[in-house]
Amino acid sequence: MSPAIDTQTKRWPWPAAAIALAVPLAFVVVSPADTVQGNLVRIMYVHVPAAWLAYLAFIVTMVGSVAYLVSKGMRWDRIAAASAEVGVYFTGLTLVLGMIWGKPTWGVWWTWDARLTLTAIMFFVYLGYLALRRTSTDGRSRAQRSAVLGVLGVVMIPLVHFSVTWWRTLHQPPTIIRPDGPQIDDPLMLAALLVGVAGFTVVYAALVSKRMELARVEDAIVRAESTADLPVAGEAVTAPNLARGQGESA
Repeated sequence: MSPAIDTQTKRWPWPAAAIALAVPLAFVVVSPADTVQGNLVRIMYVHVPAAWLAYLAFIVTMVGSVAYLVSKGMRWDRIAAASAEVGVYFTGLTLVLGMIWGKPTWGVWWTWDARLTLTAIMFFVYLGYLALRRTSTDGRSRAQRSAVLGVLGVVMIPLVHFSVTWWRTLHQPPTIIRPDGPQIDDPLMLAALLVGVAGFTVVYAALVSKRMELARVEDAIVRAESTADLPVAGEAVTAPNLARGQGESA
């Protein structure tokens, strides 16, 4: 008999994620247009939170990877993998929204600006991390190799974030985290941006929680299949009764 698989799921993530998206959307609608960019500035209320959550996701992947290398606990590997998947989504969203903003602002969908290029490289580094996880069915071996890349990959975060100050780029410099304080004068616009970051953080936590549930079930299925009393191939085939056949022919 194969062991029972626990398929219980948490109910809080989806309602929490829905509320977390609805509140920032309300702020986006009521916030004023920018004096220079006009309504195009509203993209910032999603673009900036998506970028910051990509950073957070990959930092969590690094923490989970280090914790796995130290403790060998598979839960840490699941945290690292789930956070990386969500981080890749947020990085992709960041790139797409940046291109939508860049077309009317710079006149092109894409330019080999340092910030854009390094963000794209970070996107492909963590796509490689996810691809590496699919190269082995052995959980321990997969976790070990993925953890090494999960630790090394985090170097992309400071490269991406500080690229606008280290090199001359088209991308605007930091707006919130600055030595002289946030560069947003309108309180409602600043509130919309901060609420967006908070809302996206809740969405990130909800997605990671559900992805970890799925990973736990997947691991349980693999363990069940490896320990179950499965029938041997050909077990149902029986030898013919030769004695009975001879009696009938006689």
